[in-house]
Amino acid sequence: MKFKQLLTDDSAVSPVIGVILMVAITVILAAVIGTFVLGLGQQTGTAPQASFDFDYTNNSANSDASADGDVLEITHETGDKIPAARLSVVIDGAKDGEGNGASLDSGEPSIPDPMSAGKTITVDDDSFSGLATGSGENGAGADVNLASATASVVWESDSGENSATLQKWSGPEA
Repeated sequence: MKFKQLLTDDSAVSPVIGVILMVAITVILAAVIGTFVLGLGQQTGTAPQASFDFDYTNNSANSDASADGDVLEITHETGDKIPAARLSVVIDGAKDGEGNGASLDSGEPSIPDPMSAGKTITVDDDSFSGLATGSGENGAGADVNLASATASVVWESDSGENSATLQKWSGPEA
């Protein structure tokens, strides 16, 4: 056997490389087509792009008996229109005038449909359940205090599989 001749003989190299490339291309094409046929290539719900402005009014520090609790207005500044059914506002750390925890009522706050630039969500006393009945000084127990709260605007996909916090606000004492 002549090793020198064997090492310099290139006659079978091109067909072997060609077959390897053909097999690789076939496998890649089969994988791509398979993902779309099985539905794996469908785009998952991507969160909309939107910017929100939070305007906080601290009424709980006001000793005026006619004053309501704190108010948080969440305004859609710019970005995509978002169906109200896909949005929610999550409030953590809200308290009533006596310092007890307060939670949002079901379906509150009311969100405009669709939520688009210039529209506002208002979070106030009417948005909460479980507020004290006003046994505090000047009926202050029934007022909501948002100073130590955080608010998040949350989007959820149609399928409910994906969600994203679009923007978050923290109260001055949070």
